[in-house]
Amino acid sequence: MTQQTTVITIIMIVMGSVMLVLGSTVFRSVRDKNQLSDRLRVNGEKKPKARTYPAQSRNTLIESIGRRFSDPNSEDLTKLRQRLMQAGFYSKSAPFLFIGIRFVALFVPQILLLATWSMYDQYMPQYGLLMASVALAIVSFVAPSFILDKRISKREDQYREGFPDMMDLLVACVEAGLSLDGAVQRVAEELVQRYPNLADHLKIMNLETRAGRARTEAWKNFADRLGLDEARALSTMLKQSEELGTSVGETLRVFAGDMREKRMLYAEEKALALPAKLVVPLILFVFPSLLTVLMLPAAVRIADVMSQI
Repeated sequence: MTQQTTVITIIMIVMGSVMLVLGSTVFRSVRDKNQLSDRLRVNGEKKPKARTYPAQSRNTLIESIGRRFSDPNSEDLTKLRQRLMQAGFYSKSAPFLFIGIRFVALFVPQILLLATWSMYDQYMPQYGLLMASVALAIVSFVAPSFILDKRISKREDQYREGFPDMMDLLVACVEAGLSLDGAVQRVAEELVQRYPNLADHLKIMNLETRAGRARTEAWKNFADRLGLDEARALSTMLKQSEELGTSVGETLRVFAGDMREKRMLYAEEKALALPAKLVVPLILFVFPSLLTVLMLPAAVRIADVMSQI
């Protein structure tokens, strides 16, 4: 019981330190916000106070926690921002929100565990609290990254499915006389209903080119946001086509043909892998049911015969 009390005391000290840091972070963010609002006042006139919602306040709090425990100029934050953009989160505060969510998910379950541990303490082993705390910390730390990876993987599948259609539309628009930038804008409008996420990336690329960014750099950023090898290959081909002075329409036509062939090969690969994937469900579910249906009448008849002897 003494060891259990020692473990609880250590965890409570850690939780208290964490809550102290969080409290100071919240206090500092509120103080900075009040100072900024005071500076923005003109001639002592107070502006009408904007209405804040609980969700906005919660996001601001989590963002402030993320900013507290991250370096804005670090390389890891840049990589995290890239992953979030691939998952569809384009806000500047998205990395800080993710870090804040991970931090909250790491410590809030620990507090709930300590608050409810007395209910099932008697059913646990000697170091049950410590093991449960470590396991919960690992799960809480890994879960946000796992969910983000699943979202990225799901979006990559959508991008890969819609990429050949995008190439066909680009070829049709360029061969109809539109410029490459105009074709991108037109394709983005056509793909809104079928592939809205892919259309959003095309619109972002179109805005980048309108803002003055080089076309090759805009296509490279487009490929990085998608995270597809096909998009990177297309970006490289367009860059080489622009440098060498070859026809963009011919380049897009060849690439679109390769994309259609690759999609067909991918579909054939999934179709050929289907029998191997069906083996386990057949053995576990279909075969026992079929065996039961076939053998049960014979077993009932044999039981009747044996009972009459």
